[in-house]
Amino acid sequence: MKEKKLLLDVYDRPPALKWLVFSLQHVFAMFGATILVPMLVNAGAGEEVLSIPVTLFTSGLGTLIYIICTKGKSPVYLGSSFAFITPMVVGFASAGKAGVFTAIVVVGLIYVLFAVLIKFIGKEWINKLLPPIIIGPMIMIIGLSLAPSALQQIGLLENQEFIWQNAVVALITFSVTVGINVYAKGFLKVIPF
Repeated sequence: MKEKKLLLDVYDRPPALKWLVFSLQHVFAMFGATILVPMLVNAGAGEEVLSIPVTLFTSGLGTLIYIICTKGKSPVYLGSSFAFITPMVVGFASAGKAGVFTAIVVVGLIYVLFAVLIKFIGKEWINKLLPPIIIGPMIMIIGLSLAPSALQQIGLLENQEFIWQNAVVALITFSVTVGINVYAKGFLKVIPF
């Protein structure tokens, strides 16, 4: 299988317009996801388990530490992960806030452990352990686990009022996403809507 060439290499600088688009995309994705995860966890738990300001602060702090450690080679934002929504809600139900926070710290320590391993051993072993054929379905499962939340917001679950405005927004969002993924070329194809 032919390996795809990167659009930009580590030290490349995009033209100003592309830089602006990438920056805005990063901010919108970061802000929405970082705030949405605590909101979904709190909604699932029935009370405030995660604080949005604390989530924003810690993700920003983690991002700054990451940028310092990588010497700015990888402009990545470390934010909330949708993969942990269900485990946090279930963990809260069985172990309370202390259980959730302990699990978050343990996951953070595991992240640091893997970062150190990758630093000294390299990343090739991860590509062998988790090839794209495994990563793809994992991402699909995370996305599909969010479907009940989307259906609830539209009002399509039992004993809920249908909200047509939300349904229109959902339909437009879905149509634009599919249309761009199918028909876009060049720079637009690179931007993951």
